[in-house]
Amino acid sequence: MTGVRSEGHPACVQRSDGGLHCTAAVADLLPVRAPGTRPLVCGIVNVTPDSFSDGGSFADPDAAADHALRLIDEGADLVDIGGESTRPGAHPPSVAEELARVVPVIERLTGRTGTPLSVDTSRPEVMRAAVAAGASLINDVRALRYPGALDAAAELGVPVCLTHMLRPPHLMQRNPAYADVLSEVAEFLRERMDACAGAGIPREHLIVDPGFGFGKTLEHNLELLRSLAVFTELGAPVMVGLSRKAMLGRLTGRPVRERVSASVTAAVLAAQRGARILRVHDVAATSDALDVLAAVG
Repeated sequence: MTGVRSEGHPACVQRSDGGLHCTAAVADLLPVRAPGTRPLVCGIVNVTPDSFSDGGSFADPDAAADHALRLIDEGADLVDIGGESTRPGAHPPSVAEELARVVPVIERLTGRTGTPLSVDTSRPEVMRAAVAAGASLINDVRALRYPGALDAAAELGVPVCLTHMLRPPHLMQRNPAYADVLSEVAEFLRERMDACAGAGIPREHLIVDPGFGFGKTLEHNLELLRSLAVFTELGAPVMVGLSRKAMLGRLTGRPVRERVSASVTAAVLAAQRGARILRVHDVAATSDALDVLAAVG
């Protein structure tokens, strides 16, 4: 591999074929703190017409970029940009549609903020284009199971979040069943971490997410939250996404946009159980709650 270091990616070099290869571990990219201290907050930017919480609100690239900057002003430590809805029942867009949604937003943000940008995608084509545009983390709800995704992630060298999802979004909530949800989710993540190692992705590049709401009943989700500390034993930072999800609606009876209090409560519970990164819609409220939690200790 030959080339010059990319100014937009301080830990990346441009290869002779025009692609990028990065060498940033999670600790290089994000100040992931030790258990017992304040977790990081990841702000959600959905550039989709059909996401469960804010689908269509930020479909325009300028509106999405402005929203991302607002989340950063509110305290987001990183921003996750996604062009595919993974709500239950959703079908994936074409590769061209997904590229057209996320890449312009990343391009608009690169150079306007030093906050790390994550791309929420499962497709190797989108991974490559997003990293070339300025993304420095891949958040994959399919845990690099798409054809070519493992190779793309290894080639790019950026940190990757591996998420457990029982089945594709359009099928995942059809009677999800486990003999032991805790051990099965942990074993899945362990196997995907091993697959990453086999592809040449270092363990220090990995983040894990148990996938709340991705093929789980309410009781499954509650069991995962109660025992979240189990996932810290995998040896990678744990990211949790509970924000505004259906389980909170089931518990409170509130519609999506009225689940802020429940979402913040869930984030605090996850933080107390070892989550190091919290993926949320309501950054300011979550950051305030985490500040109080950190002060109390």
